Amino acid sequence: MTRDLRKTIRFKNFLFLFVNKEFLIFLFFLALSGIFWLLATLNESYEKELRIPIRLINVPKNVVITSENADTLSVTVKDKGFTLLAYMSNKRLPLNINFETYANKITSKGTVSVAELTKLIYLQLYGSSRISGIKPDRLEYYFNYGQSKRVPVKLAGKIVPGKAYYLAGTRVTPDTVVVYAHKNLLDSIAYVTTRELNIVNFEDTVIQTVELQKLKGVKAVPAQVKIALYPDILTEETVEVPVTAVNMPEGKVLRTFPSRVMVRFTVGATMFRHVRPDQFRVVADYLELIAHPADKCNLYLRAYPHTVTKCHIVTPLVDYLIEQQ
Repeated sequence: MTRDLRKTIRFKNFLFLFVNKEFLIFLFFLALSGIFWLLATLNESYEKELRIPIRLINVPKNVVITSENADTLSVTVKDKGFTLLAYMSNKRLPLNINFETYANKITSKGTVSVAELTKLIYLQLYGSSRISGIKPDRLEYYFNYGQSKRVPVKLAGKIVPGKAYYLAGTRVTPDTVVVYAHKNLLDSIAYVTTRELNIVNFEDTVIQTVELQKLKGVKAVPAQVKIALYPDILTEETVEVPVTAVNMPEGKVLRTFPSRVMVRFTVGATMFRHVRPDQFRVVADYLELIAHPADKCNLYLRAYPHTVTKCHIVTPLVDYLIEQQ
């Protein structure tokens, strides 16, 4: 290796070491300034929302809590950044609410005011911390001593099958639930409903697990049910029905031509096999013919099965003849 080449290499190594040294010094001072900035920042006062778990304790064995209580409190705390950082890094103990302390056995209700909550929360905070907000601003719980009754479950909301379909059947499992509440409230409950449903334009069977509508101070067991909705396609059908004369005096006979007429209706495809002609009744009224004589006789549909809709007589006007016996 030539002397010039060795000099060049030594110069490059020296330059590299110099640059690296300058860069390390830069990084050191950058980190140091960052630490000073962080310390200054954390020394400022801030507000932070903390979530504190809640636990109802010392509940007697014969007591049933009939309300759905909040499991956490949102507490806005003001303090220096160092303290707030400690709150965020440490797991907070639950806030214990003593059942007997706040329970009113006459109203079967317990209330913990915002002032009481503030006192309990301060027991878990550092002395420098200040509370600027609590949500919810009070805690309420309802209870009873086991009074209950079984009531039916009803569907609530909008349930509309698709076009050309109708709701042939529903099933709720279980169809009754046990409800717990204060005696006065319990006496007024005849049934419970599901939450508001919005099931529309369905053409196949729908099966869902749905929550029951929550009532203040009422506990339902179970709190959810399974519903099944069975749609059926609509079809238009006809049956032939005899015409019956009504209000006929002794010795007279009313004959219509034809004596049997077609009745058209809409029915579910699976229900049609249960439809019989004798479930329909078509009549001609003699008193109307006497009061308003005409060439044709009006026919009226007086009875039809509840499973059919849009029911009407195909030929509501027919020829007739009144005979003397």
